[in-house]
Amino acid sequence: MKKQKALVWFRRDMRDHDHAALAAALANAETVYCAFIFDRDILDVLPSQHDRRVHFIHASLLELDGALRARGGGLIVRQARAVDEIPALALELGVDAVFANRDYEPAAKQRDSEVGTRLAAAGIAFKTLKDQAIFDGDEVLTQAGKSFTVFTPYKNAWLKRLGSADIARCECSGRLAALPENAAQAAIPTLADLGFAETDLEKLGIQPGMSGARVLWDDFRAGRIKRYGALRDFPAVKGVSYLSVHLRFGTISIRELVGIALAEQADTWLSELIWRDFYFMILDRFPQVVERSFKPEYDAIRWDDWPEALAAWQQGRTGYPLVDAAMRQLNHSGWMHNRLRMVVASFLCKDLGLDWRLGERYFAEQLNDFDLSANNGGWQWAASSGCDAQPYFRIFNPLNQSEKFDPEGKFIRRYVPELAKVPEKYIHAPWKMGRVEQEALGIVIGRDYPAPIVDHAAAREKTLARYGVVKKTP
Repeated sequence: MKKQKALVWFRRDMRDHDHAALAAALANAETVYCAFIFDRDILDVLPSQHDRRVHFIHASLLELDGALRARGGGLIVRQARAVDEIPALALELGVDAVFANRDYEPAAKQRDSEVGTRLAAAGIAFKTLKDQAIFDGDEVLTQAGKSFTVFTPYKNAWLKRLGSADIARCECSGRLAALPENAAQAAIPTLADLGFAETDLEKLGIQPGMSGARVLWDDFRAGRIKRYGALRDFPAVKGVSYLSVHLRFGTISIRELVGIALAEQADTWLSELIWRDFYFMILDRFPQVVERSFKPEYDAIRWDDWPEALAAWQQGRTGYPLVDAAMRQLNHSGWMHNRLRMVVASFLCKDLGLDWRLGERYFAEQLNDFDLSANNGGWQWAASSGCDAQPYFRIFNPLNQSEKFDPEGKFIRRYVPELAKVPEKYIHAPWKMGRVEQEALGIVIGRDYPAPIVDHAAAREKTLARYGVVKKTP
């Protein structure tokens, strides 16, 4: 009987444990190799050489390589077009099958389809497995056998279907094959080799890899997971898990997180993990959302052409302190608190009257944890054009949001330091201070900090008129 050889293609799953593709390869082949491709189709369109995500991936791969070497193998790392390199590497290694975990983004699905076709032509199997979601495909459907488009029924069906097997650990037992001589001698490309530079990850306290994920996970489990529901909306409070970038790149297993959430009865946090599956499903089944509104009638909305407002929003210079603090947090760290993502998205679409796609694109460039499905879903939710989105007439008031979720202005003062001396009474709306008081504090509105770029009440009325094209008669 022929001894099977396999190649595991790592993508957004940079760990050596509870890994569906690795477990399947080890279970079905005697010789197992592992590889990661820095895909030039992805790297070559990134706007900056100082991309924290590339740095995060690179550092995580170095740790993964060490873990795989402890298993007897190691990581073959190359930079090329993945559609070319994976079939070529499979032939070079003489494997019978390539194993990978599924991706739900349209470009990734197209890439995998082409890889599968090329491998099949060479007589090599291409096997993809579910790993970054708890459920995918047709596993959670309506009673009519269709994909859900409203979250709460989806969540109820998701919970009803969930069993212990769905969150069972994928056992990656067994030794890996030693790296081929040419691969063993080839060093992992440096960031400079890839055309990128080191970033400020360490300065920001972002620890890549499985070890970084474990530190955050242990901290969240020990002190905050049960209080997540009470703390999650307050950006000045350490209330969330900060695991989003690790979930994005798979340095921790979603099965482990869901299992602990269930065991701890952390229902609010579990609900957020289910939203993640929901948005994966929407992107997988309705790929048109990448370019268009999920609700087609919303593409009839006429957005304003106001580049100065877009620039002010991007730079955190709108004159609304909470919005500006949130945008400056994003620009400084590559991360933004989830409550604030909703606030700034609503402000862009419904106060400034700008196309949600402009904001989605900016987030895609800036976020360390950028994930197409969640980013698109969140922006379409804010713009009311997505599935199960807030109604178009529900418009966040940035002052109310500020007063409710940053009542003492701690978050504002951290990221908008020019407002540090403003009394709590005026921190959310500093333009309401009298000129004499402004002068005394050295913070003159319009000189030291912008006046509000729009009047919220007037903008709200304009938005209601703008969305009139989609208004439905009961």
